[in-house]
Amino acid sequence: MNEHYRQRQLLNLLEERKALSTQEIIRLLDISPATARRDITKLNEQGRLRKVRNGAEVIEKRVYRPQPLPVNNANEKQRIAETAAQICQEGESVILTCGSTMLMLGSSLCGKNVQIMTNFLPLANYLIEHDHNDVVIMGGQYNKNQAIMLSLNTSAEAIYAANIMFTSGKGLTVDGLYKTDMLIANSEQRMLSRVGKLVVLLDSSKLGKQAGMLFSELNNIHLLITGKEADPEIISMLRNKGLNVLLA
Repeated sequence: MNEHYRQRQLLNLLEERKALSTQEIIRLLDISPATARRDITKLNEQGRLRKVRNGAEVIEKRVYRPQPLPVNNANEKQRIAETAAQICQEGESVILTCGSTMLMLGSSLCGKNVQIMTNFLPLANYLIEHDHNDVVIMGGQYNKNQAIMLSLNTSAEAIYAANIMFTSGKGLTVDGLYKTDMLIANSEQRMLSRVGKLVVLLDSSKLGKQAGMLFSELNNIHLLITGKEADPEIISMLRNKGLNVLLA
């Protein structure tokens, strides 16, 4: 038995039994005491098992769990997400962009007969872990700060089409929706021509504010879903400009 195969067998046994004495290793692998001690020492140095008195034990693998996103106005965002989920019809395809509200919306849609397309990895991971049946992960280069995939190919986003695109931003006025991250905004803009409806999910604290670049003019937004806490004057101005508004 060569060294690599023997050590692989030892690690497999530890996976099953969690801990083995040196005598058990000698018997199970039919090797000498010196060989058993040498293998234990070598694998311990490699960090593949833990050497203990008179034997070895398995090193439990750490499962990656993404840190929860910090969420401001969480209760309002949850209501917005639940309201947004209600407008999705069976069999539709929807694009969810990034952010805490999108994560809540994805949770509300999980398990329903809706195709969810996203480049937001925390959302994609959640949907996969919770066995959502139809998930499309839009590809590109991983951006660690935003936990999303961004494509440097300007035509890459054009291959995706959906009934609804849900997005958020940093501000919304009678001029339209504003976003502060230019790379993300440009990437999302390239998909706008291939979606049936653009639906904006925005908590009330962002209404009436301008921040960053104008992502979409107001007349291109099909619907705004915001919280009932919103300033009535701002809602009235937006509706007078022809914007459909749902208060959650």
